[in-house]
Amino acid sequence: MSTQSEAALEKNLIAQLSSCGYEQVTIPDLDALEANFKEQLEKHNNVSLTNEEFKRILTHLDGGGTFKKALKLRDKFELHRDNETIYIEFLDCEEWCKNRFQVTNQVTNHAGRYENRYDVTILINGLPLVQVELKRRGKEIKEAFNQICRYKKDSYEKSLFAYIQIFVVSNGVNTRYFANNKSMSSKQIFAWTDEENTSVNNLSDFADSFLERCHLSKMIAKYIVLHQQDRCLMVLRPYQFYAAEAISESVDAAAQNGYIWHTTGSGKTLTSFKTAQLLAEKGTVDKVVFVVDRKDLDYQTTKEFNHFSDGSVSGSENTSSLVKHLGSEQKVIVTTIQKLTRAISAERHSKVLQCVKEKRVVFIFDECHRSQFGDMHTAITKFFTNHQCYGFTGTPIFAENASSGGLVDKDGHRQNTTKSLFGECLHKYIIQDAISDENVLGFCVEYIKTFKQNESADDSDAEVEAIDTEEIFQAPERISLVTDHILSNHSRKTFDRNFTAIFAVKSIPVLIKYYEEFKKHKHDLTIATIFSFGANEDPEEYAGEEKTQSSRDMLESFMQDYNTQFGTNFSTTSGKENSFNSYYIDVARRVKEKQIDILIVVNMFLTGFDSKTLNTLYVDKNLKYHGLIQTFSRTNRLYNEQKKHGNVVCYRPIKKAVDTAVTLFSDKSPLEEVLMKSYEEHLEEFNRLIEMVKGAYPTLESIDDLQSEEDKKNFIEVFRALLRIKTRLASFVDFTFDDVKITEQEVEDYTSKYRDLYDEVVNRAEAEKVSVLDDIDFEIELLRKDNINVDYILSLLNELDPDSKSFEKDKAFIIQKINDSHELKSKKELVEAFVAKHSNLEGDVETNFAKFLEKKKQKELKALAKRENLHEDKLRAFIDEYEFSGRKDESILDEAFTESLGLLKRRTKKKGILTMLNALIDKFKM
Repeated sequence: MSTQSEAALEKNLIAQLSSCGYEQVTIPDLDALEANFKEQLEKHNNVSLTNEEFKRILTHLDGGGTFKKALKLRDKFELHRDNETIYIEFLDCEEWCKNRFQVTNQVTNHAGRYENRYDVTILINGLPLVQVELKRRGKEIKEAFNQICRYKKDSYEKSLFAYIQIFVVSNGVNTRYFANNKSMSSKQIFAWTDEENTSVNNLSDFADSFLERCHLSKMIAKYIVLHQQDRCLMVLRPYQFYAAEAISESVDAAAQNGYIWHTTGSGKTLTSFKTAQLLAEKGTVDKVVFVVDRKDLDYQTTKEFNHFSDGSVSGSENTSSLVKHLGSEQKVIVTTIQKLTRAISAERHSKVLQCVKEKRVVFIFDECHRSQFGDMHTAITKFFTNHQCYGFTGTPIFAENASSGGLVDKDGHRQNTTKSLFGECLHKYIIQDAISDENVLGFCVEYIKTFKQNESADDSDAEVEAIDTEEIFQAPERISLVTDHILSNHSRKTFDRNFTAIFAVKSIPVLIKYYEEFKKHKHDLTIATIFSFGANEDPEEYAGEEKTQSSRDMLESFMQDYNTQFGTNFSTTSGKENSFNSYYIDVARRVKEKQIDILIVVNMFLTGFDSKTLNTLYVDKNLKYHGLIQTFSRTNRLYNEQKKHGNVVCYRPIKKAVDTAVTLFSDKSPLEEVLMKSYEEHLEEFNRLIEMVKGAYPTLESIDDLQSEEDKKNFIEVFRALLRIKTRLASFVDFTFDDVKITEQEVEDYTSKYRDLYDEVVNRAEAEKVSVLDDIDFEIELLRKDNINVDYILSLLNELDPDSKSFEKDKAFIIQKINDSHELKSKKELVEAFVAKHSNLEGDVETNFAKFLEKKKQKELKALAKRENLHEDKLRAFIDEYEFSGRKDESILDEAFTESLGLLKRRTKKKGILTMLNALIDKFKM
């Protein structure tokens, strides 16, 4: 039996959609597309349009990029006639099933450089809103993704196809969907699933579920978020859709509460935002109150919600502002449980709150299991007489991990599980689901023994044992040993500081000891800390030898170190600008931006803090159950190819607690689905791949001899697999090349060949030639982990001695290191020119290098201005603004023109200048 062709897949899909209510139409080109659009628009709006009126509509739709067009799609066009004004609707977002649905195929577009013919197009009210690209069975769907990227670059934006909201790619057996955006990644395409998180991969099944008319229209109308901060479209993943739908249906039923169990890191903020937005649109709901349990999360959640939709929610700086928002027309409010409790308890606010007490209020509790949800939760639910409560959590409280104190229900009875407080779980998406979908990473956990003790002991299990051994855990010798171990292995764990780390310790006194120990050791890492201080405490518990300082005094001292490091002025006082809260926000920002290498904490930042650039957690405290999973999950956000898993280094024997927690929160699934393989298992797999590589390609010359693209592709795929394992191995403390069947130099030699093939593919792509190699995901990020960066090169230059006999040899070594570095490859000429001059330079190398770069940059900028007939000062202002704020202000560029140009010529020239300026900025960005 022959393989089903792409044409057969296309034919079958159209037949299936036609049988499900889509009108099949023939649209050969863009003229026919516009004619059909006019006809459908007239039918949808029950109006007849003149050709002139339709042209005005097309002119209105033509402006702006993908994001602006998405806004226009959801808005109405005000069409003025002689005696009336009518409003033209492009998409019915409220009664989405009443839209008009068509399907066509092989629309030809000549608008780009080449003729493009699109596979299957779904039209809603005549606009092409969904594009399906197909590849025959046996082909990778990445080829279809690459084709969409090419179409988007070449022709989509020059027609009504710019209104596409969702792309679908399929080879018949694997099907994925994703939103239309300027920048798209093959890593950000999703499988549709059923409510049990089982993937719907087969194209026919996908068409029955996802492409069903009402569902597809609902996804576009309700479940695409227009992220205003990033000006991009975000389509919800299936579990996010099912969670929002479940709560919406529950609110409509008005008879129950419930909770959502979505594992930490799976996009809970987006889910809760969309849920709150949908509930706020219901005429039966007066208020939606999103409740968090920490002030920093109040700020963070409000900020993120408003990034999705500016002004969509009101945060509350204090209790008075919360009361004001509750009494206003604002429908979505973010607050802390503490402020909400104070608001309903204070007599002075009772008059304002009486008006909302009996209104229909829906509460959404973030991380609904936390311990302080006892009396406060009860007070809130008693005060509001017409409420419903829903919880979101990544780690529910079950009987196994419930505290003895528990929670209090509305009748005053003690409750101690998430279910007893909120009711049934409305939707579940657990950790192995997220790992399987590649929405989060798994964990690589290492246990480091710091003193001899009973191997079977697990000090997280018994407080008595913890008390008996705590003196040993806090011994100065052990503190120094752990500090040494962290400093010795931090570069390996973080890929030469391309990532950051959190160090979680038992208590504030222990934190103080560690912070001061780090200061004693010689290193160039940036260490910071943050912790909550008590108003009244025993000073001896926190002090050094003098025993006179409180935890606040110590934090103040550590904040002064931070101020010196970063030129800030934070303190523990309550002033608005430089307060502790501002310090928290600044620390969070600098961790995310990799300005802080290790952040030492006790409890803060271990829940609710998301940083993609954080990949390592050091642990010197007892953790268990939900606290353990929450803490570990700081490390497992997706970022790039280097970040294969979250690193966790435990300096306490908590393996039993880890296994118990992972089993509990992965629904009794095998540990291997969450915890990564051991060092020995990775080692075995790596050596197997080495034998495969050396067997097929015993010499570098054998790679040079590869003739066919299929043979080259085979080498790329096997060596890529080897690189992946090497990336994982390199993060282990125990890793050494003595354990593997290849030398480090041999790996570098094979890597050079791999990189050469990558460059060959890139050059071919630039020449617009079709190649089988174009469809390969090289994962070139795996090659960027070496610490051969500008700082490293400068350190080598500092050691150069012009009078040394080895001077020329040392210079050649530096040049070779530049050639080996992907990061410096684009800057090779600059660094080489500086190296050539280095022997004649005097003074500090870093200062001289900075001066050299600035001089070269100004020279190139001057040449660009002269060549393109532009104002040099405006080009300089454009770059200065970027270097100051990170913003590329095109309005400055508009002022750089010295000649009068027509609109089209001006736009074309401006685009070219932007490209040149971007290249210049990248070249001199060190």
